[in-house]
Amino acid sequence: MSNLDKTDFDILNILQKDAELTHKEIAFKLRKSVSTVHERIRRLKQEGYILKTVAILDRKKVNKNLLAFTQVLLNDHTFETLSTFEKKVITFPEVMECFQMTGTFDFVLRIVTADMDSYHEFYRHKLATLPNITTVQSFFVLSETKSETAYPI
Repeated sequence: MSNLDKTDFDILNILQKDAELTHKEIAFKLRKSVSTVHERIRRLKQEGYILKTVAILDRKKVNKNLLAFTQVLLNDHTFETLSTFEKKVITFPEVMECFQMTGTFDFVLRIVTADMDSYHEFYRHKLATLPNITTVQSFFVLSETKSETAYPI
């Protein structure tokens, strides 16, 4: 991050909160020219600081009412076993995030489904069919107090 200056960080902070703002609106907020803002955003995208621009949906309004964090332990830790698990699990649309972890479990998955029946179907017909799984432990979210997408920078 050493090649970013205050203006770059300001742009990133603004875009994390509202990526629909036009370059003109961002330029006005920062008291910079539109061309400066345009060029900096282009560079931030090109250099990989901005990975993509998306709409964040209300999961309950799109019938994804059940949110689970599922820990997975594999029976061995060879490169092939870990890679095979990752390659397959990321193809499941129910899996929103997959993290390889230190500690007791190898992976933590953030999974969304419509309800417990849908989760059960996902578990039995997708997750449990993957090879080399020793243990699966799921935690179901009762309430969501905070959910941020913006990184503090």
